Amino acid sequence: MEFEPVIGLEVHAQLLTQSKIFCSCSTRFGARPNFNTCPVCLGLPGALPVLNEAAVTMAIKAGLALGCRINSQSVFARKNYFYPDLPKGYQISQYDRPLAERGAVTLLTGERQGTGNIVNYRQKKFGITRVHLEEDAGKSIHATGGDTYVNLNRSGVPLIEIVSEPDLRSSQEAYDFMTYLRRTLLYLEICDGNMEEGSLRCDANVSIRPIGSSVFGTKTEIKNLNSFRFLQKALDYEIERQVDVIRRGGIVVQETRLWDEQAQKTFAMRSKEEAHDYRYFPEPDLLPLTISSEHLETIRREIPELPEQKRERLVSTYKLTDEEAFSVAQNKAFADYFEDAAKASGNPRAVFNWMMGDWMRILKRDERDISESPVSPERLAGLLALLDQGTVSSKMAKDVFERMYQTGLEAEKIVLQEGMQQISNSAQLEVLIDGILQSNPREVEAYKSGKQGLLAFFVGQVMKETRGQANPKLVNQLLKAKLQP
Repeated sequence: MEFEPVIGLEVHAQLLTQSKIFCSCSTRFGARPNFNTCPVCLGLPGALPVLNEAAVTMAIKAGLALGCRINSQSVFARKNYFYPDLPKGYQISQYDRPLAERGAVTLLTGERQGTGNIVNYRQKKFGITRVHLEEDAGKSIHATGGDTYVNLNRSGVPLIEIVSEPDLRSSQEAYDFMTYLRRTLLYLEICDGNMEEGSLRCDANVSIRPIGSSVFGTKTEIKNLNSFRFLQKALDYEIERQVDVIRRGGIVVQETRLWDEQAQKTFAMRSKEEAHDYRYFPEPDLLPLTISSEHLETIRREIPELPEQKRERLVSTYKLTDEEAFSVAQNKAFADYFEDAAKASGNPRAVFNWMMGDWMRILKRDERDISESPVSPERLAGLLALLDQGTVSSKMAKDVFERMYQTGLEAEKIVLQEGMQQISNSAQLEVLIDGILQSNPREVEAYKSGKQGLLAFFVGQVMKETRGQANPKLVNQLLKAKLQP
């Protein structure tokens, strides 16, 4: 019997507010332990929460971008459980009346061959169950020797939880869905997407069932996956583990599991809680959250072009392939730079090749984002114009670009200042070539005898004499003409 996995994700995204969701404490990452705290986020008696309006606006943007219905009235609830890093003994969240629900996204997904590129791209629709607001808990740090330290700086940081429908059927689809969510949140500028700092993290619910069956199997939840790689690896392991359990005649137990990166396996953490275990009830200190239709429309108008919309437009407008457009649209700043340079140069193909080649190499080398670039899109277009005109060769253009990157100067100025113009004067090159051929009679004779590979030797000599400034195409033409038997 063959099985298929059924996967749903619960994604927690920290909102980019300056203060926490129910108090004025800073959300800045990296402050000294327990510094960004107050009576509200410590849960002290008599401290009352006050809702952060900016967090609500950001959550609505996320709901709209994910195709959700925004409820005109939602309710906060207390989710009761006891951890050392939860000082109140409950978490303020939303339960039966969330801010947004019943959405869907359509995205490009596919299969990955080994460590290579994704192939067999296809559009697939994934349902969004809900998007709701909640506060984060603190953080427990387990030290060697059995001691545990608690840092409550994160307690009260505003989150949205994005819950998908169980529509994912492979670890690759889960990866593509998660990266889509991250891109969308970055485009909306409501989350920094930093998984290492905990700004974006994921719990995955996974079960298996016989192919063709519509009945769900028993699910397990894998908690606190903080990288795309861990998400894929944990799902692949858990799917295989559950298949093995069933084939051996066992029963999959509903439980919460953790991913052990060192052991490359999941392990049981605790039995899975149900909603009734949390004893949800309406938060008595907060009124229902009411969103007017006018306010909702104002926020709707602020939604930018989103990643999949941009990808489709890049394909139709600039004649990129699906994969090329996908690469460009992953980063909003990168996509904006590409479009500005493509419009300025009139040559989107050259811009794409340059950005995905030398430009990407330099950014990776210096660990910089393209938004920090000292080379503007218009100046990149200026360099490509010099290349197209034959003023500089491809090799020279790389050197010019490096100087542009270092100095911020435009290409034409660098070429003039440093005498980097390509030599395309036939008469000037012929004099130089004649001298090289006279100095290498044996190589000339060998070439004429059939050793055609020596052409590269002569080209190299010309380039050496001109410090790389000779037009290589013209040099090849002149040499072949002069070396004819």
